[in-house]
Amino acid sequence: MSRTGAAVRLAAFYGGIFVAIGINIPFWPLWLKDRGLAPTDIGLLMAATYLTRLAANPLVGHWVDHRGDRRRPMLILALAAAALWLLFPLATGFAAILGVTVLAMIPFSSLMPVGDSLAMMVVHGHKLDYGRVRLWGSLAFIATAVAVGRLLADWSPAMLPWLVSAALLLTAAACAALPDARVPRHDAPPPPVRPLLTCGVFLLFLGAMALNNAAHTVYYAFATIHWKTAGLSDAAIGLLWSEGVVAEVALFAFSNRVVGRVGPGRLLMVAGVAGAVRWAILGATSDMAWVAASQILHAATFGCAHLGAMHFIQRAVPPSLSVRAQGVYSAIAVGLVPGLTTPLSGALYERLAGGSFLAMAGLSAASAALAWLLLRRWNGGRVLPG
Repeated sequence: MSRTGAAVRLAAFYGGIFVAIGINIPFWPLWLKDRGLAPTDIGLLMAATYLTRLAANPLVGHWVDHRGDRRRPMLILALAAAALWLLFPLATGFAAILGVTVLAMIPFSSLMPVGDSLAMMVVHGHKLDYGRVRLWGSLAFIATAVAVGRLLADWSPAMLPWLVSAALLLTAAACAALPDARVPRHDAPPPPVRPLLTCGVFLLFLGAMALNNAAHTVYYAFATIHWKTAGLSDAAIGLLWSEGVVAEVALFAFSNRVVGRVGPGRLLMVAGVAGAVRWAILGATSDMAWVAASQILHAATFGCAHLGAMHFIQRAVPPSLSVRAQGVYSAIAVGLVPGLTTPLSGALYERLAGGSFLAMAGLSAASAALAWLLLRRWNGGRVLPG
């Protein structure tokens, strides 16, 4: 397969999966609210998506690694997710929706890590620019958020499960066309993870990232509902979500320069400080101009944090432990802590509405403080011997 062909097929996969994500993340809370669920219930359901990822991704990863190939498992996961999403219109009541959520999120949340694994293999083999391939996913998210926001001006949120399922079917078609990248099976046990979990610098990193991700939980679960209650149109809400991703894409376009000048530790601190400002604005006002201005800070609260995390692991962790470090980071900072925080965010939003964003500003400030401590203790090199 040619370099161009491989790049186009990877871009098609990222485009398909981010169409589904562009429907799910901004607008799924509207579907849950349309089904009569209270903010506390919505918070619990959003928490279930995080905690399901925590359990499902290692199990699916073990299954995929045992097989050695990537393309066929991705096709199975995409088809399973598309089928399971069609159960949502049949589910009534919190318990039924929770059960379907757990089932649907097992293949849906596992698809991206397996896809990233295949993509990195193909990028390395064909000498491709990963950023330019991944960019199509962000662009698909932007286009989808805008389009669905406009559709919801005239259509009921009841259409959302059908749209997600259709997007996952397109993703399955893209998976079927992916390069058939394979790796040999490894029977040797992985290196022990205990040294990481007893390393003070790595624990500061985990703490900073866990708090940063937890600070986004009110935003992901209730921003759309909050803005709609404040009188913003569905089309405007779609544009606001897209604006955040545009800012993220702009940062990633210059990521090498940014990381080289600022460094991973300072990027984490910038993310925390920006989060404190961003959530304070959203907690204080729903004025369109201020909300639009705060959305630009997504480049810092998500983009800087993501870049800082990836480059910290690359620089601080020996290659023999890098995969395990990614796994620990994903499990704790991306899955466990936000998953435990989301039910609290639902209770906060039910009581405080927009004021719940102020609590998230406090989490971001705490994240910045841990990042500052990380900067003082980390010399920029390995935290453990190779």
